[in-house]
Amino acid sequence: MVYRRPPSRFGLNSLSVKLSLLISAICLIAGVCAAALMLKSEEKQLVFEEHEVLKSSTELLIRQFDALIKTKSAVAKQANNVVSEQLFSESSAINLSNKTQLQFNSDGTIRSASSDGLSAAFLPQQHYSPFYKRLFNNSESLWKIISPTLIHDFFNFYMITKDDFIRVSPPNWALNAPPELRGSNGATFKYVQSDLNPSREPVWSKVYYDKVWHKWVISLLVPLYVDNEFLGVTGSDIDLNTLISFLPVGDKEKHLLVFDKKGQLLAHPSLNPALQASYGSKDKTITTNEFVNPQLQAIINEAITMKLPEYANSFVQNDEAHIINIRKIDKLDWYIGVYKKRSSTLSALQDLKLKFFGLFVLYAVLVALLLHQALYQLVLRRIHTLVYAVTGFGKGQLLTEFPPENKDEIGTLNGSFRDMTVEIRKLIDGLNQRITEKEIAEKAANKLSKAVAFSGTGVVITDENFVIEYVNPKMLEMTGYPESHFNRAPLLNIIASEMAILVEDINIDLRSRNYWRGDTLIQGNDKQPIWVSLSVSPIREEGGEITSYVASAQDISFVKESQRKMEQLAYFDTLTGLANRTFFRMQLRKSMALAERGHYAFALFYFDLDEFKRINDTLGHDAGDQLLIEVANRLKARLRAEDTIARLGGDEFAVLLSGIESQEHASDVANTIQKTLNVPIKLGNNEVIVSASIGITMAPYDSLEEDQLLKHADLAMYEAKAKGRNTYHFYSQELNAAANERLFIENELRHAIKEKQFEVYYQPQINSLTQHVVGYEALLRWFHPIEGLISPTKFIPIAEATGLIVELGEWVLQQSCEFAVRLAKEGRDNNVSINLSARQFKDANLVPMLSNIIKQTGVSPKRLHLELTESMLMGNVEAAITQLHELKALGISISIDDFGTGYSSLSYLKRFPVDILKIDRSFVKDIPTDPNDMEITAAIIAMAQKLKLDVVAEGVETKEQIEFLQNNNCYIVQGFYYSKPVAEKELSALYKKLNDEPNSVSSK
Repeated sequence: MVYRRPPSRFGLNSLSVKLSLLISAICLIAGVCAAALMLKSEEKQLVFEEHEVLKSSTELLIRQFDALIKTKSAVAKQANNVVSEQLFSESSAINLSNKTQLQFNSDGTIRSASSDGLSAAFLPQQHYSPFYKRLFNNSESLWKIISPTLIHDFFNFYMITKDDFIRVSPPNWALNAPPELRGSNGATFKYVQSDLNPSREPVWSKVYYDKVWHKWVISLLVPLYVDNEFLGVTGSDIDLNTLISFLPVGDKEKHLLVFDKKGQLLAHPSLNPALQASYGSKDKTITTNEFVNPQLQAIINEAITMKLPEYANSFVQNDEAHIINIRKIDKLDWYIGVYKKRSSTLSALQDLKLKFFGLFVLYAVLVALLLHQALYQLVLRRIHTLVYAVTGFGKGQLLTEFPPENKDEIGTLNGSFRDMTVEIRKLIDGLNQRITEKEIAEKAANKLSKAVAFSGTGVVITDENFVIEYVNPKMLEMTGYPESHFNRAPLLNIIASEMAILVEDINIDLRSRNYWRGDTLIQGNDKQPIWVSLSVSPIREEGGEITSYVASAQDISFVKESQRKMEQLAYFDTLTGLANRTFFRMQLRKSMALAERGHYAFALFYFDLDEFKRINDTLGHDAGDQLLIEVANRLKARLRAEDTIARLGGDEFAVLLSGIESQEHASDVANTIQKTLNVPIKLGNNEVIVSASIGITMAPYDSLEEDQLLKHADLAMYEAKAKGRNTYHFYSQELNAAANERLFIENELRHAIKEKQFEVYYQPQINSLTQHVVGYEALLRWFHPIEGLISPTKFIPIAEATGLIVELGEWVLQQSCEFAVRLAKEGRDNNVSINLSARQFKDANLVPMLSNIIKQTGVSPKRLHLELTESMLMGNVEAAITQLHELKALGISISIDDFGTGYSSLSYLKRFPVDILKIDRSFVKDIPTDPNDMEITAAIIAMAQKLKLDVVAEGVETKEQIEFLQNNNCYIVQGFYYSKPVAEKELSALYKKLNDEPNSVSSK
């Protein structure tokens, strides 16, 4: 018998194969679709989360950069305040002994380089003036002090005035700048002073290429105002690449993109210094559209147009998708973007896709084999067995018996497949979530660990009881201690003993608020405490429970030192170490406030050193500085610690004496100061004795107003000088009346010049042997319409101080020359002597003006005698000699007035081209009662004869004086013995009197 395979129960052998393949394909397609949908959703979630992570890191980066920008602006503004105070205010404490060497160049510029190489200055020659001459000197001295500090924050520091004066450190810019450079023409310079900047805040310029420094830079400019007048700016430049270096993205997968609102590209992975330099040297701006693809350019344009503070998007570059987060820096008008490849986020998901699809393929093959075998044997029973097996497999039960066949196996099979798919999906979802959470946690923990370890800030982590568990390397570096020093130590042990008073307050805040922040000192291993900005914050679990604390310490020692130096510059004199004018006014206001309450009195001393200018001019500025330092040291040694001693400028000093209620007590202190200063001072090889004229005012008795009190002290000081110096004087109402009279005369003097209230009187000079008039001295008289005759002793010093003496002197010269011409027409060729003031003699226009008057009037120059005092000639001797020779070249004669009362120097006298000596009336008036005056007068006459000079005696009033002078060969005299000064119309009576009664002249 031949064995035959029994026919299938349903005759579906070929159908079972087809059915099994069809079902397998459907299962495979369904599984693939479900997996694709699931993975696509997961991919979107991952991309969204990565956007959030990128947004957080960019936000942290921007906050750090914003803090840096604010710090730079604060430093620049503080430096601007120091420049304004030191260079342009009356309280300037700059040492003016510095003498800058100026180079006047053929290209129309003035340049100077400091001797120490720290700075240089630049100025167009057409703006040169005494003001800028002082500014060359003073700014060089100030830059020596502040520029080393500021160059730590910027690579240069400079000042530009509206007249294009530039002082810069380092010096390259001022030394190499082209002659046509005008810093005031810059757009940022104009913006700083305009109405667009009413708050006078620092302004950041756009990024530009500096051809002097050969680098891309950004400038920080601060407007410079003095008494609300705009004078210029102070500024600093920062290298663009240096500033960009403060934007570390901290991840190799991330890239930095920086551009401004006009599309200028500032940072990009494709940029390098050589490429930037090549653009800058050609005056080309680097734009974004040259370096980024169109998709990224569209994102940049949209971020600029929308003006949003934060913007996120994605783009394709080099066939790879990227995500980007852009944020704006308002201070600079910059946009900073950080971007990375999206593939780095989805790499783990791609691996999961491969595994997932492999699992489904394997599963489909397995199902197909089972179906094929079941249909091949017995369709219904195998389908039932498959359903049972698949159901058990889906539930984790791999060994299950087939149930009896029934009509619902196909439906059960489909339901089982659905159940199995759900179970598998749940399994995959859970697995994927756990893998993702683990990767994120590991990555965040690793990033945080590295950030703390490599942070530029000292970090300390404690447990919930403030016991230290971890310190990062920066904290070890800052303090110099090993890690073992901190291990298990209390957190507050890091605070230095100098701040012990704060420890209790910090502990209370931490226990009550779980937070503290402020500046403090921490202890260093070398016993030198370190200034830090300390912040202590809690770390909480999800439920809010505090498990630990983190303390961060930022080293601010340099900032504190800079503040200390700037406060020293702002409030103390750099030469003597005394308080300056600003600090003195602050202390005066405090004392006035206490005095107003009625329980406090004090005395204000205001004084300067007598003859300080003479010492400074003869021994030099270095000796003058040494003298000021010695005076300051003596004052500090003799006065109390609670008294305020200030140098207000030059040789002016002020002292606030607290608790002084009587003038007797103040007199004792004034005597002490004078005795202290009268002790000889050694200046090099010379020994000098100085004195002080002290003005004293008492508060609150004299005034309760600050400015009024200072004015009273000033008036009292000038009264002390008028009393002969080396003394003191208390303020009184009479001084105030004298000051008001001076103000009245000053105001009326200007009006008198316009109204021609002046007249020239003439006092004759007589030859006592012949009784003939040989000359006249022209003397100015003021006839006020209300006050009448005002004495020259009152208005001449005021005219000298205000400069009106130059205009008055020119008028007197004109009138005197016209008078000499009229005398000549009458046949009287007499000389006319005209007094020159110090202001006139130093006037550069004196010689041209006098030459013009001689030409206009036609006067004979030999009839003009110009009278000068010794003190006028002894300041700058060489300049005086030059001026005298120029006057002599006009043909006029030179007379030295009041000879013997000044600082006579015979070595200089023989070099002066003078013709006449006038003996002062102070030597003549006591002849013949004072033998000393007689000897001095005789010596002056003898000396003049030896030098072949003419002699004129002033103030002759008696016949005995005439006889003494004749006996000593002095015949030309002037005084009341013959005539007082008279108007020109009265001279005819004088001639008649001299001719009719030559030997019986009135002795009035």
